[in-house]
Amino acid sequence: MTSVDSTIRLIRSTGRGTGATCAPELADGPWQLDALPTPSYGPGASMGDVIPTGTPRQGQLPAEYRTADEAELDRRVRAAKATLGDRVVILGHFYQRDEVIEHADFVGDSFQLANAAKARTDAEAIVFCGVHFMAETADILTSSEQSVILPNLAAGCSMADMADIDSVSECWEQLEALYGTEPDADGRMPVIPVTYMNSSAALKAFCGERGGIVCTSSNASVVLDWAFQRGQRVLFFPDQHLGRNTAKAMGVPLERMPLWNPRKPLGGNDADTLHNAQVILWHGFCSVHKRFTVQQIEQARAEYPGVRVIVHPECPMPVVDAADESGSTDYIKKAVAAATEPSTFAIGTEINMVSRLAAEYPQHTIFCLDPVICPCSTMYRIHPGYLAWVLEELVAGRTPNQITVPETVAASARVALERMLAAKPA
Repeated sequence: MTSVDSTIRLIRSTGRGTGATCAPELADGPWQLDALPTPSYGPGASMGDVIPTGTPRQGQLPAEYRTADEAELDRRVRAAKATLGDRVVILGHFYQRDEVIEHADFVGDSFQLANAAKARTDAEAIVFCGVHFMAETADILTSSEQSVILPNLAAGCSMADMADIDSVSECWEQLEALYGTEPDADGRMPVIPVTYMNSSAALKAFCGERGGIVCTSSNASVVLDWAFQRGQRVLFFPDQHLGRNTAKAMGVPLERMPLWNPRKPLGGNDADTLHNAQVILWHGFCSVHKRFTVQQIEQARAEYPGVRVIVHPECPMPVVDAADESGSTDYIKKAVAAATEPSTFAIGTEINMVSRLAAEYPQHTIFCLDPVICPCSTMYRIHPGYLAWVLEELVAGRTPNQITVPETVAASARVALERMLAAKPA
């Protein structure tokens, strides 16, 4: 199997790789970005997004890890894992590169990884191969005796950064001024906050303090139903597309889902529109899933009659509508695994997962809707070099890159996350 990383490096070095990449710089080690004078999401799908000030920076990775080849890093990771044994568990998100996933003790989506982190009470350290908000969630759900480590501190999320605590708090104040704060005759509050897992611990705490909840793409419809039972309407952030696609599938009319632009008074809406709203959508998005288009689906259908098109619900609504199905990363994986006859799948989600599915199920024809190889910028910041470094630091008795959420924030965030974990998808 040829990994996405190997393909990108082949394209960069010879120009003979399969397809094209959106950023040949992806072939460089991510430590090239550590020394930049200003922070950056780096090459990949989020490279055009504006990164906020105060974004975590990763210190320079020691030279021995930057210069080691793939085989050497693999050997060092395996040796460190063997030494550490059950003291350490490695969690890997579906979107991680293959060279990292092969070392993970558990692979899953954000919902599954949250459960896995909570369940591993025996581990002294959890090495989270994902992005910052995921590591924060793991720290909130695990005990104070456990350490959560993010191999590269610069592995953030541009979508999560599109909603910050100050902007959401300002929005909430405007909504309270408009709706009031008293429940209706049925005991439902004027508005319930729902944050997608792809958000900071501060926003999860915001929801926990205001009767709200966290959702993932696996349980978004269950969570919205929970919120509608308790509130007259929902403020959903930061991903507008997941909110819109989920609510639309539940029967909420589009005219009752206004978009909130945090840079405008009342989010750019008038009072009547907001009074009529059932779901208020934040102006955020995933740069990976925004790349998928209806034209790509039409091309796939033209080239492969009978193709089964499955996309992630973070894709724009016209893409979800044009697809045969939409669902979380776990849904996509299960759909492919359940196909009993050789089939053709066109999948609209991050390329590393699609490539891995194609390798795991060779009886099927599986390809990414986007013909350009453009992985998640921040997931790609986790490289085997950083994984080897943090594991060998743990062997030496040091705990690098520990993610710690202050208990003043964690307590309220935990309330919202526990509600999420209880809202299990069917």
